[in-house]
Amino acid sequence: MRVEVRLFATLERYLPPGSHAGVAILDVPHGSTAADVARRLGIPAGLERVLLINGREATADRPLAPGDVLDLYPPLAGGSPTVSDAHPTPPGESAN
Repeated sequence: MRVEVRLFATLERYLPPGSHAGVAILDVPHGSTAADVARRLGIPAGLERVLLINGREATADRPLAPGDVLDLYPPLAGGSPTVSDAHPTPPGESAN
């Protein structure tokens, strides 16, 4: 079955030759999971990543269907600090 794989940022280096603009079309066996595709591309199993299938968050063990779009992102960082981070409690004072 054929699936579309889109890798972003530092994961793009795992795309097969001939891929264009971070996208590869792969033929994979029926019953393949996102983890199977990542393994086939050489992405290390312990490498953390954000995984979407057809635009929805999914687990690596979810089976893929023909025509699925698999997006893999490296972990995202950043964001705003929490209130307690922005206004730390002075030493010797209670946070509550």
